[in-house]
Amino acid sequence: MKKLFLLCGGLLLLNGLHVTLVSNLNFGTLLVFGVGAVLLLVGLLYQKLWKWLRAVILCGCAVLVLLTGALSVYGRLDNPTGSEDALIVLGCGVRGDRVSVGLASRLDKAAAYAESHPDVLIVVSGGQGPQETVTEAYAMEQYLIGCGISQDRIIKEEQATSTLENLRFADAILRERFPNGYRAALVTSRFHVFRAVHIAKTLGLSFTHLGAGSIWYSVPMNNLRELCAIANELRRGTMKLW
Repeated sequence: MKKLFLLCGGLLLLNGLHVTLVSNLNFGTLLVFGVGAVLLLVGLLYQKLWKWLRAVILCGCAVLVLLTGALSVYGRLDNPTGSEDALIVLGCGVRGDRVSVGLASRLDKAAAYAESHPDVLIVVSGGQGPQETVTEAYAMEQYLIGCGISQDRIIKEEQATSTLENLRFADAILRERFPNGYRAALVTSRFHVFRAVHIAKTLGLSFTHLGAGSIWYSVPMNNLRELCAIANELRRGTMKLW
């Protein structure tokens, strides 16, 4: 067990270093460094720890693995009906005026669905954040146009700064476009599907969903950060588990 803690801790620290070098240092990578350091320390001190403390740490690790696994499984259970009027693609970050790898994955998923469903509209949602020279929605629109999606099928929502606002503002746009009601599918990363769907339910909205994959080295960072985000949404009452 000591070797397992040392191995996992070391791998997480290397992963955090790699992500920092190819991307940047953010809250997610700090979480990876933090968890990696704790596991490495537990491994180094394993024989000196009380048995009850070892049991608590092992249970905590098991819960963490189960929760991250559940997020991944839920995000893979795509359930669009094929009769959606629109797709709502949630923004997740732009570098300058170019979409990030994670956002490109979401847009590729939306473009593939739109190609086989020529009547569906695509709402791209996201405002302008730090280190972004354009809104996420604008960058997303340009990417989709580059994928061959006609501009008249794309609706930009350029004010949202959170998942809650993504859903609220996109819903307002679609209600205006479809006064008699509409059907929509959320398109986001697999790790984010659970939170997005349950925030929507808290708002009284019901959407199907499509989950996009993430690049392999971002998986620990994304899942750890997402668990913290879920806890924060529950604390604020902006998300309920039902």
